[in-house]
Parts: sequence; structure tokens; C-alpha cells
Amino acid sequence: MGATSSDHMQPDEKPAADTGMFNRTAELPIAPIELSLDDSLAAHNETKSEDAGETRKTLFLVFITLTQLVQSIPLGAGINSGLAIGAALGAPPLASVWVIASYPLTQGTFVLIGGRLGEIYGHKAVLTAGSLWWVIWALAGGYSTGLVSMCLLRGLCGVGGGLMVPNIVALIGVTFPPGKERNLGMALFGSMAPVGAAGGSLVAAVIVQLAHWKWLFFMLGLLGAVVYGVAIASVPADEPVDPRGRIDYGGTYLGVGGLLLFNFAWNQAPLVGWSTPYEIALLILSVLHFLAFCYWETRVAKEPILPFNLWNAPSFGILMLAIFFSFMSLGIYFWYMNIYMQTIRGDSLIQTGVQYLPLTIVGAINSFFAAWLVPRVPAQVIIGAGCLAMVTINVLLATIPADLTYWAMAFPAMFISAFTIDLITTSAQIIASNTVPMKHQGVAGSLVGTLLSYGMSTGLGFAGTVEVHTFENGTNLLRGYHSAAYLAVSMSGFALLLCLFIRIPKDTREGWETDDETAAARGQVEVGV
Repeated sequence: MGATSSDHMQPDEKPAADTGMFNRTAELPIAPIELSLDDSLAAHNETKSEDAGETRKTLFLVFITLTQLVQSIPLGAGINSGLAIGAALGAPPLASVWVIASYPLTQGTFVLIGGRLGEIYGHKAVLTAGSLWWVIWALAGGYSTGLVSMCLLRGLCGVGGGLMVPNIVALIGVTFPPGKERNLGMALFGSMAPVGAAGGSLVAAVIVQLAHWKWLFFMLGLLGAVVYGVAIASVPADEPVDPRGRIDYGGTYLGVGGLLLFNFAWNQAPLVGWSTPYEIALLILSVLHFLAFCYWETRVAKEPILPFNLWNAPSFGILMLAIFFSFMSLGIYFWYMNIYMQTIRGDSLIQTGVQYLPLTIVGAINSFFAAWLVPRVPAQVIIGAGCLAMVTINVLLATIPADLTYWAMAFPAMFISAFTIDLITTSAQIIASNTVPMKHQGVAGSLVGTLLSYGMSTGLGFAGTVEVHTFENGTNLLRGYHSAAYLAVSMSGFALLLCLFIRIPKDTREGWETDDETAAARGQVEVGV
């Protein structure tokens, strides 16, 4: 038989106790078990941290987009209640267009500089300053004593909106890299415009019709103070993406000055006529400002307010031109459909506000639809669909008779209008944001914001000139409204034609480009991948 283990023991060795499987278990190394527990705890903590991070991002997105909802209310309030407020201040209907035009004029103009300020001083800091400015002048609007003071105060309030909008967009663009999360964020941002504007139309109608118009402005100021205050407290502080950058004061003056002069000349022309000497002088001066702006930005400015390399992206310039014409068309549609309802049909302010609800409901849904389409459908198809809808609603407005029920033509127009601003704005904002690196997210937000607000305001000036030359000295108002709508048809038709020349491929990216220096410096890209 073979030797036992005791046969091989040394004289001073003792036999080990035979403990079987328990001994083998005891002999397992302890360190790997402790390391495994540490890894499990670390993984658990990392998961909790990721969940908390996602929760913070969600709260950030909700509160930051609520600011867009509130700052959109004055636009809808002006569209619905502009005639009533103007009449209460002793202004004729043609002059009352300034009640609506003054807010988007300054908002669209100062958006141009708002994004650049955010890049240098921090997007949250500029958003905070813009919010405070907005609240102050919204409250002050309640103390207006005439049309001039009303429009001046609404214009000052619009400056605050101009500082807010591009920095809201930039905060979304910087927080979420290109991909599904950014598309969702831009969709939520885009949905707030129709909800705020159309919803604001109804809220303003209730206040102005049942109480004094002053309470509309007091309500706006208090609502802004609450919502903006919560949003600012909820948004984490951000680091400036270009802290060593400089403000292009020369470009700012030339750009802002040219935009203000051009818009004022066109919106004032229906009231005083083009035979008034200062009208032609202002128009020429505005064009000179634009020419000087282009020269300054391309040849003189070291850090231009609007980097011209943005236009190097494929079809980007044609896209922006199409968007501008479509927004001018949209502003005409909103204003003239509103005054058609009130002056031709005799609808009350509240009735008019209720009739805008299809835009509010369907528009909010369509913003998310547009975000879903961006990575799946070429840009020209999405923008083209929005422009086609724009042509359709203005054709309906241009041919609507005086004594027709709301459901026959006005309701379809309102329903289809939800496929205009939401498809165009949301997709354009995503495309513009994805076109530029992290450093220029503020500029991307500025560009589309300028085209939206300024386009809507400027379109009213063009349409007003057409109206006063076709309404037979005020004896045929409907003909003047139809003529303005036909102008909007031509504008949206031109935008649709431009879409045939846009060639921007589907954007299926997820994350920042590896050559984005700002994102790389913040550790948000894997350089060299």
C-alpha cells in the first residue's frame, strides 16, 4: 500500500487536522473578497451619483425652459390685446401695431449681443441680469400713460428677453452634447413658445376684458419674478466658455443700430407715409449701418460679434434666409388673423384667445416631433414642411370671407399653424446648435432668436404698408387684411423655394466632436478617438 502522510512528516511536525471543505474555505484568500466589496460599494455610489446627476439635469431643463414660456407671454398678449390696449390709450388701430411690434423688435435685436455676453461673462450670469431687467420693465408697463410710453416700456422689457433667450439656448447646448438629450432639450424649449404666446393670448384676454389692462403688466412682472427666481436658483453656475474674450462694441453698435432703424422705418411708414422725409432718411441710414457692419465684422473686428465662419457650413446661409422669410410671414398671419376675428367677426378678446388654443396644444406636441425628425430626416425636408404649412395658413387667411364660421377656415388655419413655428424653430435651433462648437453655443442661440423675433416684428411693417394702400382709406378693412396675407403668402412661398437649395444631411451624432477644444478642455470628449 502507499505510504501515508505521516510517513513523510519531519520529526518536529504535527499532523494537520482534517477539516475537509471548511479547511479549504478557510484557506481562500481574504483580500479578493474585501476588494470585491469595495468595488460593489463604489459601483453603487457611482450609480447613485449618476442618478442624482440625471435628476439635476432634468430639473435644470424644466426650470430653464419655463423661463422661455414666461418671456413668450408678452408676445401673445400683444397680438390678442394690442388693439384693446391701444384703444384704451387713445391710439388708432394702425398705430396699435406698435403695441405688439415693440417687444419682438428689441428682443430680436438684443439677442444679437446677448449670446456673446454669455460666452464671456457666463450664461447664467447674463440670464440673471436679463431676467431682472425684464421683471422691472414688465412691472413698469402698468404705469404707461400713452401709446409712446407703453411701446417704450415694452421695448425695454424686450431687451431683457433678448438677453435671456440666447443664454437659455446656450445653457441647454453646453449642458447637453449633440444627440438625443440635446434634441429633447431643444424640443422642450421650442414647445414653450407656442404655449407661452398662445396661452398668454388667452390669459391677457381674460385680464384686459374683465379688469383693467394695467393688471396684465403687474401680473407679468410678478409671474416673472417667481418663475425666474426659481429657475436661477435651480440652474447651477457655469464657467464662461470664453472668459478672455472681448465685446465687439463697434459691431454691436452697427448691428443693433441698423436693426432698430430698419424696423422702425417700416413699422412707422403705415402711419406717416413714405413721403415723410425722415422715413427715407432712416431707411438709408439703416442700410448704411448694415453695410458698415459687414465691413467691420469681416475686416476690422478681431473678435466679431457674429463669426462669419458660421456661414461656411453647407447651406447654412440659405437656411437662415429661409427661416427669416418664414418668420416674417408668421408674424403677419398672427396679427391679421387676430384683427380679422376682432374687427370683422366681432369676436371678444376671450373668444379670440380660446380660438388660438389649437396652436397651443398641437404646437407643444409638434416641437417634440421636430426633435424626433432631426436625426432621421434631412433639414430641408423639415423646414420645407414648415414653410408649406406657412403658405397654407396664409392662403386661408387671404381668402377667408367676412361671415364664415370659425370652424370652416379659421380653425384649420390655427391647427395647421402649429406645424409652422414648431417644426421650423425647433429643427433650426438644433441644426444651428449642432453646427457650432461649444464655445459658440451663445452665438447659435442668438442667430435663430434674432431671426424669429425680429422677423415677426419686421414683417408687420411690410404688411402695414400693403394694408394702407389697399384698404380704400379704411372703408374696406377686409381687403387690406387679405392683401397683407397675400404678401405673407409670397414670403412663405419664397422660403419654401429656398428649401429646394438647402443640403444639410441628417445629423445622427451623439456627443461633441473630438476636435472641439472647449469640450476637450472640460473633459467632455475623448480626444484622439
